[in-house]
Parts: sequence; C-alpha cells; structure tokens
Amino acid sequence: MYLSYFGLSDNPFSIAPNPDYLYMSPRHKEALAHLTFGLRESGGFVMLTGEVGTGKTTVSRKLMQQLPENTQVAMILNPTLSALELLGTICDELGIEYKRKHASLKYFTDQILNKLANNHDHGVNTVLIVDEAQHLLPEVLEQLRLLTNLETNREKLLKVVLIGQPELQQLLKRNELRQLAQRITARYHLLPLSSSEVGSYIAHRLGVANGDISMFSKATIRAAFDITGGIPRVINLLCDRALTLTFTKQMAVVPQHIFVAAAQQILGEDVVQQRQGKRWTYILLALFLAATALGFTIGQFNA
Repeated sequence: MYLSYFGLSDNPFSIAPNPDYLYMSPRHKEALAHLTFGLRESGGFVMLTGEVGTGKTTVSRKLMQQLPENTQVAMILNPTLSALELLGTICDELGIEYKRKHASLKYFTDQILNKLANNHDHGVNTVLIVDEAQHLLPEVLEQLRLLTNLETNREKLLKVVLIGQPELQQLLKRNELRQLAQRITARYHLLPLSSSEVGSYIAHRLGVANGDISMFSKATIRAAFDITGGIPRVINLLCDRALTLTFTKQMAVVPQHIFVAAAQQILGEDVVQQRQGKRWTYILLALFLAATALGFTIGQFNA
C-alpha cells in the first residue's frame, strides 16, 4: 500500500524469514559463527535458542545460503511429530523413496542410514535443520541421536541443527537426554537488539528496499526500542503498521505519536503504556542516582 508512496522497491518489514534482510548485529554474527563452526566439528548437534521473534529462523536461512554446494539439507518446520512421523519426514526431505506398507522405525532408520552412507561416498554432506525444536518429544530427540551414530573415524555423517525457544535448553537437561546434550558441539542463545542497534536494524531493512532511515524521526526510533524491547519481529510488525498509518495521513516522516498509535493497534494500549512507563521509571531512577552521587560529592567537598 505504502511502497510507491515512500519510493520503496519491496516491503522492508515483512516478517518472512528472508536472509537478504538479516541485520547482522554482533549477536547475530556470533550466532551464525557458532552454527558454522559447529557444523565443521565432528559432533552431531549444534543448537541455537532465543526468545520468540529474535531472528533465529532468519539466521538459519542465512546459514543455509552459506553451506557448501556439496551439502544436502533436510528442513523440519513442524516438529510436533512422533518418532515414526519424523523419520518419514526426513525421508521425504532427503528424497528417499520408501514403501509406506513397510513403515516402521527400523525400516525408516535403515533407509536414512543408507542415504547418509551414499551421500558420504559421493562427497555430499548431510544437514538436518529442526525449527521450533522445543516441541520435540524426548523419544523423538533420542531417535535423532541414534541417527547421528553413523560416523567415520573423523566425523558424523549427519549434522543436526536444533533451533528453538529457551524451553529447548530446559528440555535437554532431562536425564534421559544427557547423551544427546553431550553431543552438542556449539550452542548460542540469541538476545534481542540493544537500543543503539534498533535504529541500525530499521535503517538496514529500509536500505535493502531502497529506503532511508530519515523516514522515521529520532523520537520514533527511541519509542521503537521502548515498546518492542528490541525484538526484531515486533519491530517489523509495528514499523509496517506505522508506515501504513503515515501513508494514510500523507506525511513524509513517521512521527512518534503515529508509531505509538500503530503499537496500540497491534499490541494493545495497556501493553504500550506499560512498556513506555518502564522507560520513565529507568530515567527517574538514573536521575535519582545521579543526584544522590552529586550530593555525596558535594558533602565530601564541604567536609
């Protein structure tokens, strides 16, 4: 709706996990580096966790772009499956033909292991990426561990990337999953953006779409951090709605009150008031501490 009005070539704030729009903050660079390093190691698992909307899936898409050409990737987007269903899905992702009437854990496992061995013989690496992995049942995770048992003297023939919310960390602390937890060669927890990074994030996404950060006032950028807490997906939702409202008002720049109105429409007035209130609490606390320190200094001087 607003693209031509603002001269944008694409929707800069789509919530689709497009790696072209990935803002490589120091945290996102570290996350990608950990995953890349982990896949080069001999172990079977690497793990990326983070709160909802911090960009985990987009990082995984970027990882897929950077994998060598001799890599076959299987992607599991819906892990709420039984062990049998998961193995069948892996077969589908890897292009393994099978007969449904023979479906069993052993049958699927044998088919997958044969595929892994064949890929290795032809110089092909095999990577399995599981998104929303916190929903995996313990018995399904154990089945994944068993798949990584196939190995040469130097490396596992299947590398597994587990991507999930913080609950995944707690899941892997269970006693029955200790063997799997010991096979995780790299893990990283992705945090939200800092206040200084939010402006850079918005500028980056606008720049990819041939836009400019001047479309948002400085006060709007500050409000964006206060209200979103630095969560990229929430930033996208609110910036998209704010641009739409600004377009309907035929304004050239997104002012703070328009952004707040957009946030109220999406998050609710009570949530926005609460989050903005926290900023003033921090400001007042900082002023109080500064005044206290100043009074202490003056008292020392007078003494």
